Amino acid sequence: MVENKTPATQRCGLVALIGRPNSGKSTLLNQLIGQKIAIVSDKPQTTRDRIQGVLNQNDAQLVFLDTPGIHRPGYLLNERMMETVYQSLREVDLVVHLVDITEPFGKGEKFVLETLNGLDQTCLLVLNKVDAINKGRILPIIEFYSGKNVYETIVPLSAKSGENLDPLLDEIISRLPEKDWLYPPDYLTDQTE
Repeated sequence: MVENKTPATQRCGLVALIGRPNSGKSTLLNQLIGQKIAIVSDKPQTTRDRIQGVLNQNDAQLVFLDTPGIHRPGYLLNERMMETVYQSLREVDLVVHLVDITEPFGKGEKFVLETLNGLDQTCLLVLNKVDAINKGRILPIIEFYSGKNVYETIVPLSAKSGENLDPLLDEIISRLPEKDWLYPPDYLTDQTE
């Protein structure tokens, strides 16, 4: 007798990691992938090109795109970096916006929100660096961003320590489209050693 098994549903999608300079995008990518594939620095605009990292988890393949920090371009280099961000936003299935919650809301985050407002893609918000502030400050920040009506969900975490990483992955995977994987299981990044 032949057993009739239903194949597991495969999910796969492109996920853009966006945010202001030094919000923790590269740190989060490295933490998600489990090794250092993106440069992490205190210097703003260290990431000048898009960096791709692939995470295979159970029946899902998440293709993360680490993008340059979002800012108002003033020079040709900055314009090219922002075009990389805009191109990534057009190509992805899901957007994860990282906010450094140790910094007050200002013109820079307002510019990011304006950028996200016109998108068709689902946006998730990551409140990063929760390990660096008093936990009592987190709820008012969640309420503030909830009122912006841009995000499907908000996940507070620490990209540095990996605190709350699993709930973020669950939120991302649940929103990926059902489709075949783009890369073989051993593919990790488009970066050379």
